[in-house]
Amino acid sequence: MYTIKLFLFIVPLVISSGIDQDYPSLGSVSSQPKSRFAMLDDVKILANGLLQLGHGLKDFVHKTKGQINDIVQKLNIFDQSFYDLSLQTNEIKEEEKKLRSTTSKLQVKNEEVKNMSLELNLKLENVLEDKILLQQKVRNLEEQLTNFIKGQLEIQGYSEVTSLKTFVQQQDNIIKDLLQIMEEQYRQLNQQHSQIKEIENQLRRSGIQESTETSLSSKPRVPRTTPSLHLNETKNVEHDEMPADCTAIYNKGEHTSGIYPIRPRNCQVFNVYCDIKSGNSWTLIQHRIDGSQNFNETWENYRYGFGRLDGEFWLGLERIYSIVKQSNYILRIELEDWKDTKHYIEYTFHLGNHETNYKLRLTEMKGNVPSILPENKDLVFSTWDHKAQGHFLCPESYSGGWWWHDVCEENNLNGKYNTPRAKTKPERRRGICWKSQNGRLYSIKSTKMLIRPTDSESFE
Repeated sequence: MYTIKLFLFIVPLVISSGIDQDYPSLGSVSSQPKSRFAMLDDVKILANGLLQLGHGLKDFVHKTKGQINDIVQKLNIFDQSFYDLSLQTNEIKEEEKKLRSTTSKLQVKNEEVKNMSLELNLKLENVLEDKILLQQKVRNLEEQLTNFIKGQLEIQGYSEVTSLKTFVQQQDNIIKDLLQIMEEQYRQLNQQHSQIKEIENQLRRSGIQESTETSLSSKPRVPRTTPSLHLNETKNVEHDEMPADCTAIYNKGEHTSGIYPIRPRNCQVFNVYCDIKSGNSWTLIQHRIDGSQNFNETWENYRYGFGRLDGEFWLGLERIYSIVKQSNYILRIELEDWKDTKHYIEYTFHLGNHETNYKLRLTEMKGNVPSILPENKDLVFSTWDHKAQGHFLCPESYSGGWWWHDVCEENNLNGKYNTPRAKTKPERRRGICWKSQNGRLYSIKSTKMLIRPTDSESFE
């Protein structure tokens, strides 16, 4: 541009010089003839200007060419990036289609399993009603048999009673089979639910930016299982109505510890372990003995229970609530340390429902060990995947689900099962432990949590 401006400045000067020489002033009279060509100096000046203009144009052309090459290279890079991005987008769309298809199939299967579970529940209720009617018929026939012995009826009543008793036993076996089938259906429903949750998470992660992520959580978790309470063989308890808890079973004549079916008011039938102690029958809601069961479970599993009634287990917050909402109950906690020393403590307590995070409030009654839980305070239940407001770090630091207050107490009966080799305080604190009044932290070998009504005649 500078060269062009110089040329435009020089050309008028050359032209004006020529004009001045061709047209002298009016007062002068030239004695020489006029030249037909430009002066040599003018030509040199014009040639030099044109030469500089040519060099300027040449440099401009080279610069323009270089800029065009850079633009072409950038366009090529952009085209390649856009092409790669389109390929990744197509792959993500294909994966999303597959995931949606799998989700639809799982949802259909989930609905089928739910329908089967509802059908089994209806069948079980019908069988229970039939059992009650048959028991009434058996009692009537027994009365008829007594009258027959006295000479009031004929001999055919005895054979009818025997056949009906056999039929009742068959119905009991059918009920046991249905209970086992219901447990299997419940386990399958939990697995289907977990799979659907995982696929939904994958669908939410499908995107251009999120496709580069390798994990949803920065903290690794213990491998999750979907445990369920295994229903062991139950003892026959033949009464007009199913007992509401172990105290009702004891009052009806069963004085042996073991597994029995109960049916709290407005609830379905489920099995519990009844622990007979000094003329009282306690319903066992938690048991730790050897560490065979992982207690670092999810909120869902703590709600509905896990483990085996004849081993280590957690009965389930929903089942515990269905029992204690019927009356006033006592909570008994039994501990045994690694020196085989046994301790216990009893509380009166109130337990809230699911909407309150199963809020627990305790009042100590008696015991031979310092209180291991805060009294007259609202304790809310939390797990690693369901943290109540104000209690975010307790399940993370202590493991397992437990009732927490505004601070994380060093008392947790659902923690990791530690052996005496766990010497350091952090290891003991994450395990089953309780803290005495002198501040010493004790590691526990076995635990039991039991409940019974304050009035032992409540369900007689």
